[in-house]
Amino acid sequence: MADQPQSREERRKQHQVKGKQKGKKKSVGLWKKIFLTLIALGIVGILAGVGTFAYLVKDAPKLDSKLLKDPISSKILDKDGNLIAEVGAENREYVAYQDIPKKLEDAILATEDYRFYQHHGIDFVRLGGAVLANLQHGFGAEGGSTITQQVVKNSFLSPKKTLRRKVEEAWLSYQLEQQYTKHQIFEMYVNKVFMSQESYGMATAAKTYFGKSLKELSLPEYALLAGMPQSPSNYNPFLHPDLAEKRRNIVLTLMNQHGFITKSEMEAAMKVPVQSTLVKEDQRKINEKPYDSFVDTVINEVKANTDFDIYSDGLTIYTTVDPKAQTYVYNLLNSNDIINYPDDKFQAGITLLDTKTGEIRAIGGGRNQQVKRGFNYAVDTRRQPGSTIKPVLDYGPAIEYLNWGTYQTVEDKPVTYSTGKTFGNWDNRYMGPMSIRTALQLSRNTPAVQTLQQVGLDKAKNFAINLGIPLKEIYESYAIGGFGGKTVGVSPLEMAGAYSAFGNNGIYTKPHAIKKIQLRDGTVMDTTPQPKVVMKDSTAFMITDMLKSVLEPPGTGTMAKVPGLPIAGKTGTTNYTDQELKQWNIKSSKSVPDAWFTGYTTNYTASIWTGYENRSTPIVPGPNQKIAQTIFKNLMAYVSNGTNTPDFTVPNSVQKVRIEKDSLPPVLAGQYTPDSEAITEWAVKGHAPTTVSQKYNKLDAPTNAAAKYDQTKNAITLTWDYNKSTNPGVQFDVTTDSGAEPTHTTIAENTLTIPNPSPGAKYNFTIVAKSTDQTSDPVTVSIEIPKPTTDQGNNTGQGNSGAVIPPGGTTPGSGSGTGGTPGGTPGGTPGGTPGGTPGGTPGGTSGGTPGGTSGGTSGGTTGGTPGGTGGGSKGH
Repeated sequence: MADQPQSREERRKQHQVKGKQKGKKKSVGLWKKIFLTLIALGIVGILAGVGTFAYLVKDAPKLDSKLLKDPISSKILDKDGNLIAEVGAENREYVAYQDIPKKLEDAILATEDYRFYQHHGIDFVRLGGAVLANLQHGFGAEGGSTITQQVVKNSFLSPKKTLRRKVEEAWLSYQLEQQYTKHQIFEMYVNKVFMSQESYGMATAAKTYFGKSLKELSLPEYALLAGMPQSPSNYNPFLHPDLAEKRRNIVLTLMNQHGFITKSEMEAAMKVPVQSTLVKEDQRKINEKPYDSFVDTVINEVKANTDFDIYSDGLTIYTTVDPKAQTYVYNLLNSNDIINYPDDKFQAGITLLDTKTGEIRAIGGGRNQQVKRGFNYAVDTRRQPGSTIKPVLDYGPAIEYLNWGTYQTVEDKPVTYSTGKTFGNWDNRYMGPMSIRTALQLSRNTPAVQTLQQVGLDKAKNFAINLGIPLKEIYESYAIGGFGGKTVGVSPLEMAGAYSAFGNNGIYTKPHAIKKIQLRDGTVMDTTPQPKVVMKDSTAFMITDMLKSVLEPPGTGTMAKVPGLPIAGKTGTTNYTDQELKQWNIKSSKSVPDAWFTGYTTNYTASIWTGYENRSTPIVPGPNQKIAQTIFKNLMAYVSNGTNTPDFTVPNSVQKVRIEKDSLPPVLAGQYTPDSEAITEWAVKGHAPTTVSQKYNKLDAPTNAAAKYDQTKNAITLTWDYNKSTNPGVQFDVTTDSGAEPTHTTIAENTLTIPNPSPGAKYNFTIVAKSTDQTSDPVTVSIEIPKPTTDQGNNTGQGNSGAVIPPGGTTPGSGSGTGGTPGGTPGGTPGGTPGGTPGGTPGGTSGGTPGGTSGGTSGGTTGGTPGGTGGGSKGH
């Protein structure tokens, strides 16, 4: 039967069914292509990953059984490349796995790798958690390293956090797990890990911190050891018992969390104070070595500036230490042969730098120190600097920013802080206007505060920060070193660094102990800080020149002076408040908690702090407060012996100026300013005073000076002329010199009478006109007083011929002649006035006119009546 023709609707439905079938076939084909593409990409990714992995591990070091078991110490070399110390291999006790207490193993697993016995070197579960934590909280938020990886890292690899190192670490960890058992790897970890105090391995640490073997420890002690490897120095219970206890309690919490201890065991262990478990201080004495304080500084520098572990990375460290200087500093602190210390508890911190390079030549970390890596008074100290801060915060900024010269005058007077509080000098004395050189030399406080106020706190703070003084805030009291708070202060290392910039023409290089570090693979890292200009050379020179005065009388630092050595430096002491004096029952208000001296030559800079561990113990008044100066003097003399120490050079940016003393504002000394009223100082070129003093300009000199002798009055009359119309208030200084002690007279008149001059003496007179602030050139005049004489005439008559008799004298005189003119004149004239008056009339009458005239006027009057006929025989 023939098919019936299809309707239009049937044909449409058939077409839709065919379309769906065709679309389904196309969809299946697309997904198949995508799937195959992904497989291909996956294969390519795997191949690329494998290739990358192979490339990254191709240079990975080989597993070395010796390195797995032996420590990799770091070598420390002196400035000449000679070995002075090895850090890492000195202190180790080995413990086999079977002797490791179970509680210690549990503590380590809970803290470092609780899935240690489940993974094969890399814990992907823990790694995933660490990656998530790092994505959420930043790189380094959580570590994913297993105990196996830590063994590999400590044994073979650099601590640098790079992709290559992490891949190598994973590869070597896998190999390590293939070649060694879990117990062997755990044994390696327990014996290799660094535990501070130059101790390696937990068996060593048990003896170091608790004085016991591992099997004798308690649960809280095991927990403390297990927590230390994360940061050995920070969790050192000797140095930081509070941090160590917090870390221990975290370990106990983890042990409970992972089921190793019960909650009650955890809580009981947490109640045990860390310090109660530690070995007593007198039982952990270690023989001090001359280099320990310097090595301590090297360790700190490696930790602060690199990611290396000096105790396990096998570094070769090239340092700056001078072995002779370091040994001398050690002996200086630990022997009374050089310095007479008051007692064994008296402490000192010393830093010696190369002035030009900032390289540390020696470190004195303290006296009679019993614990290695203990408190370093040269580096760790944070004490108030006293007046040693004045060049840094006060006068240095004033020269730098205000262009002050060393002559700048500041008045020593009570001052008022911006808070309204009045401040005065410690001795309640004030010396009036003085140059900043004198203020620094005498260490006067109120001029320093006024200087800081004029500079401004912000500028002064920035100046100090550029010199390596870490100020976070500043107050006016900082001007004299009164830093506030227990944590605000400076170290000798920082003070030496700041002062070295003054001695190096204003160039600062951060003090450093390391020049370069060589890694085990031969890579060398240059760690030398870059020098930077922090002030003008004019500022550096003028501060230096002022500080040289401190070591000269009447400066405060004369005991630090080394004869023949150009040294600049500054003393510094701090004070107790009235409340502290009362609180600590300190008897003398002149006692101080800190005494400093910081100074430098062109070759070396040294800063010395002295005092006691606790500020409450005072340095009593007397020579003990000068010990810092004595240490400086001995050290600088030692290191400078046999070396050329040139003086500081004068830069072209300064000029000498002659300033009138105590002028405010400063003015140049005038042409006639006396030397006693002028000072020669330094000015920043282009900023010297331009005003010339008129104070000592000369007045017109007196004229027509004359000295006349009046025989009748027996007196000298001194006269001169002077026009007072231009200077009505002028007076005259008259100096009389007759061969004995000169006399001085000040008068307003133009005449002066000198009675009763000495016969035969020569009188020299000097006359100077003066007003309140001016003087004239001197005018001089002289006169000679006649001597007594005896003269003979030729006449037969005897007349009194002229005896010269001082007032009140009785010397006789005689003459010859009959009374006539020939005998009278020669004998009378020369001595008439002095001898004549008493007997004049009688002699004249008796001797007749010719003889009377001769004898009466001259010498005859002396003799009376007989002189007329026969001459006078005696005078009165």
